[in-house]
Amino acid sequence: MSLSENPVAGSLSIANEVIADLAGYAAFESYGVVGMAAPSMQDGFAKILPAHRLRRGVLTEMTAEGAVIDMFVIIEHGTNLAAVSQNLADSVRYALEHYAQIEVADVRVHVQGINLQHK
Repeated sequence: MSLSENPVAGSLSIANEVIADLAGYAAFESYGVVGMAAPSMQDGFAKILPAHRLRRGVLTEMTAEGAVIDMFVIIEHGTNLAAVSQNLADSVRYALEHYAQIEVADVRVHVQGINLQHK
C-alpha cells in the first residue's frame, strides 16, 4: 500500500511571517532590487533594511481570492522601474505558488526609493 492510495486528511497553515520571508527572499534575488524598505518612511527617507529583517518590508493579507502581498522596495538607479517591479511581482508570485502552494491574488510593489550609490 502506498501513501497515494490512502491520503492523510488534515490541514496545513502557513504563518504570515513565513509568507513574508518567502516574498522577501524572492525580492532579494530580483534584478534591480537593492533592498527592502519599511512600509512607513520615517522623516520622508526610505532606509534599506538589513537582510535579516526582510519581512519588515512585506505586508501580507489573506483574502477569499488568495494572498495579497505588498512589497516595499528600493530600486537601483538606472533600471527600468516598471520592468523591475513587474519582474519582482512575478518572482514573488512564483515563489509563493511554487514553494508554499499559496494562491496569490495580487502582488503590489511600492517603490520607496532609488539607490544612487555606486557599488
